[in-house]
Amino acid sequence: MVTDILCQIHYCKGQKLKDPGKVTYGVTRTYQHHEMIFVSEGSGHIVIGGNRFPIKKGMMFYIPPGVQQSIEPRAQNPEHYVTVHFSGSRMVLGPDGKWKYREDIQTIRQPFAQKITDYTPLEELFDKLLDTWNDKGPSYEFVAATLLRQLLIWVSQNNIRQSKNHAISLKIDQIIEYMRQNINRKITLEELSGRIGLSTFYLSRAFKEATGYPIIMYFNKMKIEKAKELLIEDNKKVKEVAFELGYTNEFYFSRIFKRIEGLSPSEFYSKNVYEI
Repeated sequence: MVTDILCQIHYCKGQKLKDPGKVTYGVTRTYQHHEMIFVSEGSGHIVIGGNRFPIKKGMMFYIPPGVQQSIEPRAQNPEHYVTVHFSGSRMVLGPDGKWKYREDIQTIRQPFAQKITDYTPLEELFDKLLDTWNDKGPSYEFVAATLLRQLLIWVSQNNIRQSKNHAISLKIDQIIEYMRQNINRKITLEELSGRIGLSTFYLSRAFKEATGYPIIMYFNKMKIEKAKELLIEDNKKVKEVAFELGYTNEFYFSRIFKRIEGLSPSEFYSKNVYEI
C-alpha cells in the first residue's frame, strides 16, 4: 500500500507552460529509483519497458527502478511536464519486536501509463511539489516528501474510484442487455437490483448518472421504440402491440406512448403510413 511508503526524493524537475518550449531528442535512460511524470501539454511518445505510450495532456507515467525508458517528443508541440525521482522504504516490525526500515521497494502498484480524467488536483500537487523543491525553503525536503506521499495516496484513491466506475458501468450494461432480452414483459426495480447485487437506491442513482434516465423510463423508451417498429413494419394493432410488450392495459400503453413520442400510437401510425 502507498500509505505506508516512506519517500526519499532525489530531485524534481519540470518544464512549465510559462517556460519556453524545449525539445529533448532521442532520450533513452534507465534509473535505479522510481520516477513519476505528469504531462500538462505536449505530444509524442514514451517507451517504458518496451511498451509505447502517447504523450498528451493529462497523462501520468510511472517508471520503476531498472526499467528502461525512451522519449520521442514532437518538435512542433514540445512536452510540458513535472517529474519527481524518488526511492521508497517501509517500516516493518522485525522478529525481535523492533521497527526497522526495509529498503527493497522496487515497484508500487501503478501502471506504466494512465490517463487521468479529472487531473486538476493532481496537477496542483505536482506543481506545489516542484515549487517546494526549487525554492529550497526551511525543511523543504521534509515538506516535499510529505507532498509526494499525498500525491501517491491521491493517485491510489483515484485508481480505486476509476475501477469502481468501470465496474458500475459493466453492471449498467448488463441491466440494459437484460431489459433488451425481456422487453416483452414487465420487470421491476427489485428484480434488476437483485440480478447485479446492488441496492435499489444505489442502482437507481448510478443508472440515471450513466444514461440520463430513470430505469423504468429507460425501459419504457426501449419498449416504445420496439412498439413503433411493430406498428409500422408488422402492421399490428395497438392492442396487439401493447400485449406483446408486456402491457396488460392498452390505454396505459397509449398514455406511455404519447408521453414519450408526443402523439398516440394511432396518430403515429397514421402519420408515418401517410408519409411513406
